[in-house]
Amino acid sequence: MLAPDVSATEGALGRPVAGTSVLSGVGIVPPEPMTLFSLQQIYLDGSVSGNRQVPIAGSTSLGIDAKIAFTLASILRVWGSKGSWSFASGITVPYIWTEATASFSAGSLSRSNNDRASNLFDMYFTPISAGYHFSQTDHVALSFNLWAPTGRYDPNALANPSLNNWTFVPQVAYTKLIPAHGLEFNAVLGFQFYTRNTATNYQNAPLMTLDVMGLKKFSNGLGFGLVMGTVQQLGNDSGPTADRLNGFVGRDFTLGPIITFDTKIAGKHPLSASLRWVPSISSTNRLKSTTTVQATATLAF
Repeated sequence: MLAPDVSATEGALGRPVAGTSVLSGVGIVPPEPMTLFSLQQIYLDGSVSGNRQVPIAGSTSLGIDAKIAFTLASILRVWGSKGSWSFASGITVPYIWTEATASFSAGSLSRSNNDRASNLFDMYFTPISAGYHFSQTDHVALSFNLWAPTGRYDPNALANPSLNNWTFVPQVAYTKLIPAHGLEFNAVLGFQFYTRNTATNYQNAPLMTLDVMGLKKFSNGLGFGLVMGTVQQLGNDSGPTADRLNGFVGRDFTLGPIITFDTKIAGKHPLSASLRWVPSISSTNRLKSTTTVQATATLAF
C-alpha cells in the first residue's frame, strides 16, 4: 500500500517527514480487486535553532519550535491486474494539529510569537498506481500523486493547515520478500515538485525523498525492523525571502526502530499495524526532532 509523505521549504518542513513513507509491502499492488482502508497518526516535536533564520509567515524568524500531529485517513481501490501489472487509485484526507513558536527581531528588540491551528490539511490524491510483479518475491509500484491546496491558509499565521501550493509527487516503491527467513525489504524513492505560494511569493525547490526499511517477521504475526529516511533539497528556494537566506537549502536524515503486526479479521480480512520511532540524526534548515512517532493500521476488504 502506498503512503503519502507528510525539507527545507517554507516553514522548514514542507510536506515530507523523513522515515514515514515506507510501509511493509509498500511496493506491492495486489493483483486481485479489493479496497484498502488505512489510518495513520504522525506526531513530530521539532525545532530549528535560533542561530538560523527560517522563512515563515511571509518573513523570517530566528529559529522555530513546532509540534505537529497529522491524522491521515486513506482509501485505496485496487482495480485488478492485467498480466504482471496491477492498478490502483486512492485518496487521503488529512487532519492537522500544529503549534509553532518563533522569535522575530526589530532593530535591538525581539519578540516571541506563538500560534496554533487545527483543521483539515491539504488533500492527497493518487490518480494512478501501477504495480509490476517480477515474481512472487519481487515487486515494484510506480505512482503519480499530488497534494492539492484545499486547507485554510493565512499568510500572516505561524501555524497553517495548508502550504498554499500544489505539489506533484512521482514515486517508485520496491518490495523484496525472503519467505524462507521471514525477511522483507522495502524502499520508496520520490520527488516533490512545488508550485509557487502566491500569497508570499515563495517558491520551494524540488525535494528528493528516500525511505528504506528492513523487517524480520515471525510466525505469530509480529515483526521487528529498522527504518532509515532522508530528505534532500535539489537546488535553492526562490523568492524575496528565500533569496535573503541564500536559497535556504535543507536536508535531513532519520533512523529508528519499527514493530509490525499482521493478522486477519473474521479470518479473511488482512489487518496490518505498525509503530515506529524515527528521530532526526542530522538536520539542516529543517525541523530537527527527537520525537517523531508514527502509528499505522491498514484493513483490506
